[in-house]
Amino acid sequence: MIDCIGRAGATGRPLRVVGSGHSFTDIACTDGHTLRLGRMSRVLDVDRASGLVRVEPGITLHDLGARLAEHDLALENQGDIDAQTLAGAISTATHGTGAGFRNLSGQVAALRLATPEHGVLELSPDSDPEAFLAARVGLGSLGVITAVTLRCLPLYTLHRVDEPRGLEETLAALDELVDSNDHFELFAFPYSAVAQTRTTARSHRDPEPIDARRAYVQETLLENRLLDLACRAGRRAPRAIPGINRTLTRLIGRSERIDRSHRVYPSRRDVRFTEMEYAIPRSAAAVAVERVMDVIERRRLPVGFPIEVRFVAADDAFLSPSHERETCYVAVHMYRGMEFESFFRTVEAIMREYSGRPHWGKRHYQSAATLRELYPKWDRFQAVRNRLDPSGLFRNDYTDRVLGPLARDVAVA
Repeated sequence: MIDCIGRAGATGRPLRVVGSGHSFTDIACTDGHTLRLGRMSRVLDVDRASGLVRVEPGITLHDLGARLAEHDLALENQGDIDAQTLAGAISTATHGTGAGFRNLSGQVAALRLATPEHGVLELSPDSDPEAFLAARVGLGSLGVITAVTLRCLPLYTLHRVDEPRGLEETLAALDELVDSNDHFELFAFPYSAVAQTRTTARSHRDPEPIDARRAYVQETLLENRLLDLACRAGRRAPRAIPGINRTLTRLIGRSERIDRSHRVYPSRRDVRFTEMEYAIPRSAAAVAVERVMDVIERRRLPVGFPIEVRFVAADDAFLSPSHERETCYVAVHMYRGMEFESFFRTVEAIMREYSGRPHWGKRHYQSAATLRELYPKWDRFQAVRNRLDPSGLFRNDYTDRVLGPLARDVAVA
């Protein structure tokens, strides 16, 4: 790996690491060199007693879950997409939901980072705490992650219940629902008074894997093909979207899943869209969602996708969107082929009023000048960046925009 970094540096052109390409931004784009780590996908070491597992960075979350299960272990939490590589998910603070659980980077106990100036570094809270807190959510700007040590849990079963609820009553009881469930999230459909809620809890019951026919009907036909057809119809006739959404919510029923965690957390996602997601203080969750729903309806915006609302515990990574605050994530989407910027900018303006921090892997319109004020440890991250990559080998247009240029004399707050 050091040879690869050295050869790229000798050309004078930047180097970016590419994961699975799941991000909606240009975070991995470059006019220089591209490095793919897909072949670095091994589980290197497993300590079942401590729950510490060392893996290579190119393994996908899907494969990681299955490999951990072979050792009777599991991630403590994960999101509803598992196609990302581990390094990519960590570097952008990918998250699931659950007020008691941090994003995926919070499960990292140590990592190995290859850098142009200092060779291979083993980073942990003891070896180099500043670099460790920066590299946990590093946006690919500090070096190449070559190994990750994760804190894992004994293999466990989840009981998930999806069911419709009234949106108004759900938002009114939001704190109770979040606090009384291991994992809670909701999907609010614009132009409808109904939300789909998802409550998930650890269970001592034996797994009951869903049979193939039932899975096909629920996950393929109802959750994907029907939604895709509805979105296509809305794209052709935007004025019909309110009626389409109300029809969809009438079709929402109650469903249950009882299975191992790595098979319950992720959901099948075949419908193509673009997305923006903001992290706001948990205390602002209900009012922010109400404002987004209200502006959609007042302006008759052609939004067919539900608004996703999830919850994450505070953590300490310098550039984590949930840094030092209990967080609610609000995600908005637009179906492929539809104009999205006007809607996204409108939502972003609302989120800014609550000191919202954008998800690093999803669309937003902020720059280093506006992001700096949102992160208390911004300058400490920049000091690490300047120390580990002073020549700017890992920069690209994205890092120039969201992190700004390298500054060798950053004052540490």
